[in-house]
Amino acid sequence: MKPLFSFAVPALVCLSTLTAPVLRAHEASLEMAGAAQNWLSALSPEQKTKASFEFADAERANWHFIPRARKGLPIKEMTQEQRLLAHALLSTGLSHQGYAKSVSIMSLEAILAELEKTRVNGPVRDPELYFFSIFGQPSQEKPWGFRVEGHHLSLNFTVPPKASPALTPSFFGTNPGEVRQGPRSGTRILSTEEDLGRSLVKSLTPDQIKKAVQPGDAPKEILNDPARTDPTKPEGLPRSEMNPAQTELLARLVREYLNRHRPDIAAEEWAKLEKDGLDKLHFLWAGGLEKGQPHYYRIQGTSFVVEYDNTQNDANHVHAVWRDFSHDFGRDVLKAHYEQAHGK
Repeated sequence: MKPLFSFAVPALVCLSTLTAPVLRAHEASLEMAGAAQNWLSALSPEQKTKASFEFADAERANWHFIPRARKGLPIKEMTQEQRLLAHALLSTGLSHQGYAKSVSIMSLEAILAELEKTRVNGPVRDPELYFFSIFGQPSQEKPWGFRVEGHHLSLNFTVPPKASPALTPSFFGTNPGEVRQGPRSGTRILSTEEDLGRSLVKSLTPDQIKKAVQPGDAPKEILNDPARTDPTKPEGLPRSEMNPAQTELLARLVREYLNRHRPDIAAEEWAKLEKDGLDKLHFLWAGGLEKGQPHYYRIQGTSFVVEYDNTQNDANHVHAVWRDFSHDFGRDVLKAHYEQAHGK
């Protein structure tokens, strides 16, 4: 098996000093298009056919995080050179932190394979079964996108002309949530997502808990899953009823999800939340408050939602998603682009 991680993490340029969103959008789209073109140029004709789809193809919205048959070109079928270029493409959409989490999630497949080696007819666990797909022609003139997806990872990027790339749906999951045996014992790839959420709920007063904590068991799965086209409704404790320390914890938790992605666009996403009104955000918790107990939380505004669930495998199996139902797959900016292009 070819080594998966024998490459240096490509450096990302932080553009937070730029003040013009158009410049940030242009820089991001240039980096993504250049990396996509570099990767595609290294593929054989057969590989390129497997990796390439029309932008309007329904496959672009066919995302999921379960182990299943997928379209696209898997790492397993790439040469070492192609793998390096594929990871360079992935890094253009992520921060250093997000990139490290994504490849670490891939690596958990090897641990799962060992844990499940006596299981009969189970899913294939393979850290090389992560698929890269390009939708449309990477350029500055027309919208295009790319996806990196496999078990517990679904990263979807849409790149419209003259607008910032859309980063959602964005899904990270881990099984095991905490590695409990072997040389990597103690590894918790999504530890911050869990620990900050628990810190927030345990900081609440009894009156706040009445609003924030949903009675009964935690949901067995995230609710804003790939089949959902309309968001859940905001529930729980509104940010407007939190004290300053709690609003800071809430902000850190939201930023943990946004900051998996390239810092310039993550900053724009945070600015959008501020413009919409941070007090519209609600925090909902379900399940136990102590580590090791099945638990769930959701942070939601009008269309923005972050959702976290850790209930399976004795609460050691994490699913965590960020969706923006107005912006998933760049729907809002693509609509504006097409209306402008057709004079509507």
